[in-house]
Amino acid sequence: MTEFTEQVSAALAATSWTERFAVGFSVVQVILSSRNKISNYFFGIVSIILTISVLFQARLYAEILLHVYYFVMSVYGLWYWKYRFQHAEVAITRCSTSEWRVVWAIVGLGYIALFLFLRYLTDSDVPVFDAIVSSTAWAGMWLLAKRKIENWILLNISNFIAIPLLFYKELYLFACLTIFLFIVAIVGYLNWRAMMKKQSNRPAYVA
Repeated sequence: MTEFTEQVSAALAATSWTERFAVGFSVVQVILSSRNKISNYFFGIVSIILTISVLFQARLYAEILLHVYYFVMSVYGLWYWKYRFQHAEVAITRCSTSEWRVVWAIVGLGYIALFLFLRYLTDSDVPVFDAIVSSTAWAGMWLLAKRKIENWILLNISNFIAIPLLFYKELYLFACLTIFLFIVAIVGYLNWRAMMKKQSNRPAYVA
């Protein structure tokens, strides 16, 4: 255990500034997101761009694709939250049956496509876990952009699997970040649930 702790400490000390800034912007993004602040997307976009460069060196190709998807969904989410409805913000709601079908389609088809891509077209040594992390996060980000409370559940499934994967890849700072994200996602779910109760007292557009 002592040897592992020393290895982690040494790796953290040698972490690049790109990784440090990526983690810093991501921390700000997730805190703002848990508080339902639209500014979370601005910090998220910067973090995504920095993170992609780090993941490329670690050969986590599915996570690179995931972050490209994050970028697209962040731009979409920014538009959806801010501009789609000019007179009232989009309400936080729960998934409908049809939306759950979309979620499972994203997870299932995303996993299959990513696994085949990683297994046969890249030198990835973790195709199964990389594909699971990314496909579940894809679904979570889609729900976040739609302001569905279940986004926190899908994102935490992804986080739970990503933590040991990142430690295995010796991306210790990102692993610690993901542990933090796991905790914040729980807080975010509770905050959004409280906000949903308050929404019943004022008119809001529901997607």
